[in-house]
Amino acid sequence: MNKLQMTLFAALGVVTVWFIVTWTRLARRTQIVDVPPADRHTLFHAVVAFVFTFFDALGVGNFAPTTSAFKFRGSVPDEQIPGTLNVGYAIPTIAQAYISIALVKVDPTTLTLMIAAAVIGAWLGAGVVAHWPRRRIQLGMGGALLAAAVLMLMKQFKVGPVGDEVLALDGMRLGVGLATIFCLGGLMTLGIGLYAPCLILVNLLGMNETTAYPIMMGSCAFLMPVGGMQFIREGSYHLQTALVMTLCGLPASIIALTLFSKLPMVYVRWLVIVAVSYAATMMLRSAWNERQPTASSSGDRVDD
Repeated sequence: MNKLQMTLFAALGVVTVWFIVTWTRLARRTQIVDVPPADRHTLFHAVVAFVFTFFDALGVGNFAPTTSAFKFRGSVPDEQIPGTLNVGYAIPTIAQAYISIALVKVDPTTLTLMIAAAVIGAWLGAGVVAHWPRRRIQLGMGGALLAAAVLMLMKQFKVGPVGDEVLALDGMRLGVGLATIFCLGGLMTLGIGLYAPCLILVNLLGMNETTAYPIMMGSCAFLMPVGGMQFIREGSYHLQTALVMTLCGLPASIIALTLFSKLPMVYVRWLVIVAVSYAATMMLRSAWNERQPTASSSGDRVDD
């Protein structure tokens, strides 16, 4: 293990201890009302967290399917879902970062710079992307993800150039990678996940697909505890559900990443293609749902 990896591990350790200690202290001090009664849905939440975190560790992502499950069952109020996701999945994501950084070969300098760019993007880009039209971003990201899924299908069937399988970036490709993941970090503030776009990014940059895992998991491991802490301080999350998600998501992450090291990359690529296509579909669907009802709004103005 080199010095950069040891530094990342140490920094993750500090973040983990800070998150657990602060969460425990605030949870005891803050009055949180879990509505509806959480005990009716504990088993359901445990299954959801385990299954979706298992696939999350393989790169499929768990925010969107978990949200769909909560809304289908009505087990978590809509206004508490974002906070519950960020708080409940923070520790499992940190575990994913530890394991993926230890298991997956990637240039330490490239890894550190990419994680730093994503974190800085989330901090500095938040105020910028918050003013962008959400629907325009959804349309652009959805279209880009669909195009990327097509490119990955072409690679899977060996249509067109295969590309490189490098473990490090330098020069122009490093600059493009840092700039892109900086933007992706900022876009996380709008609820656009990092996993699927990051998988596509490293693929298009000619890197081995597996290098995306320590990059994206390391980035989220730093971002999610900080973001989740804001929800904890405001009491804007479902406490019991978040605890269940943490306890069930943690072993799921460990099991999935243990299997990942033995899983042939052809199957991982198919999982990624499915994940990216799903993310693109959800993005475009959200954009469609948020379209401006010009006709009805015009009629309302006439009636007034």
